[in-house]
Amino acid sequence: MTEPYEEFRWLSDREPLGDIYCVSFVRGLSPDEALRRFGVDESTVEEATFDELNERSAENAVDAAGYIGAVKIDDWTVVIEPGGWKIAVDSEIGARVSQGTEVVSVCRHDYAEDTFTYLVDGKAVVSFDPLDPETRSGGDPDRFVAEMREVGLNPDHDFDGPSIGFPIGRSFALARRITGLRFSPDVLNLRFLGAEPLEE
Repeated sequence: MTEPYEEFRWLSDREPLGDIYCVSFVRGLSPDEALRRFGVDESTVEEATFDELNERSAENAVDAAGYIGAVKIDDWTVVIEPGGWKIAVDSEIGARVSQGTEVVSVCRHDYAEDTFTYLVDGKAVVSFDPLDPETRSGGDPDRFVAEMREVGLNPDHDFDGPSIGFPIGRSFALARRITGLRFSPDVLNLRFLGAEPLEE
């Protein structure tokens, strides 16, 4: 039987997103509204390829993504922060983006810690480091324990025991269980609506 993370092996094989990024799935918002809630310079909004997102983010980056993109797929908008982590980690931005809806966010950060976050109506419901899924926070940290087990993110994992393999792939598998969307390489071939985040 194929492991749930296998369909996301492409993320580590080619590392198209780099070693720091955040991919968020926002239900029911348009790409334009998702970017507005994130907080962008509206004068910089324009269509962009994924490669252009990466290039512009690197050019403008300070300590987070310098350029972000959003694209609609079915009832969800996928927001990509190349070099960034804000929706998953910054509670103020996560609250704004998830107001009145739900957000599933997977953040990889090689120099800090990875994060999986599920937000509903401005509040974190479940949040954890995929390498330490036993230590969860949020308003309902046990919401997805069955799904976590299914994808190999054991909610009872002993952090001092053997480490969890392919934590990011497993996180995307969990995101798929929740959203019904598969984050595939084809997503990176779509045209995004991109913009520069506002300086804080």
